[in-house]
Amino acid sequence: MKKSLLKNLLLGTCLLAGIGVSGQIPSDAQTPGNTKGAKIKKTTPGKWKLVWREEFNQKDHFDETRWSKIGRGRSPWDCHMSDFDSCYDMRDGNLVLRILPNYSLKNDTAPYITGGVCSRHKMTFTYGKVAVRARLHGASGAWPAIWMLPNDNTPWPDGGEIDIMERLNHDSIAYQTTHSYYTHTLKKKTPKQGSTGPIDPDDYNVYAVEITPDSLAYYINDKLTYSYPRVEAEGPMQYPFGKPFYLLLDTQIGGGWVGKIDPKDYPVEMEIDWVRYYQRK
Repeated sequence: MKKSLLKNLLLGTCLLAGIGVSGQIPSDAQTPGNTKGAKIKKTTPGKWKLVWREEFNQKDHFDETRWSKIGRGRSPWDCHMSDFDSCYDMRDGNLVLRILPNYSLKNDTAPYITGGVCSRHKMTFTYGKVAVRARLHGASGAWPAIWMLPNDNTPWPDGGEIDIMERLNHDSIAYQTTHSYYTHTLKKKTPKQGSTGPIDPDDYNVYAVEITPDSLAYYINDKLTYSYPRVEAEGPMQYPFGKPFYLLLDTQIGGGWVGKIDPKDYPVEMEIDWVRYYQRK
């Protein structure tokens, strides 16, 4: 995430609750950009195979064999994270993550508390396409994100980071960014580190990344926003994306990049409809 210099503190903040993944794929599997409930629509014949999906159809609680709540940290992005139940909900086939004014936790000095989940040590993604359909409710100071970190203990930024979506405030654009030792520590500007793409600020959008041995390709609503290529001559620190990564879905608030928080805009929600993982046939 931009402006986060302590990302390595994440390693250990996910509250691990066990390991287990269902590999069964329902027969109505869809291609990466289709909306929930649509029939199969092949965009490129034979290109993709759906190998894992999360529809968030649970009634009362998300599946803890797949997801863990993200714990409190000291970085700008996670310094409000909470396991408080009211920050989480299951509604109409969505995982709902909330940012709340902290009126309830008397022993917690954070003025706001936020919800977020991650799949660390439960479901990881290597090469393939990861797509997430979500609706982001805007608020001044809100910073919802969909992103990926390496599943091993490689400290940030050496292990890399894949920002599939970051949205600020009420913006009608989303940021998609690649972080690594090469881009952050060495401050290399080529290849291009990131880009933005338009979103419908009031509705669901599909955010995706294709991870291959040679590049990261980022999409919003099936439209390519930008690609980050591997440059073999620069060595492995330039492209550390050939190993298992896990997914984070979270609401964040405040910080130097986001700007001022308007209390009148809260509470606010982020709704995640589904997550899908495809591999090339």
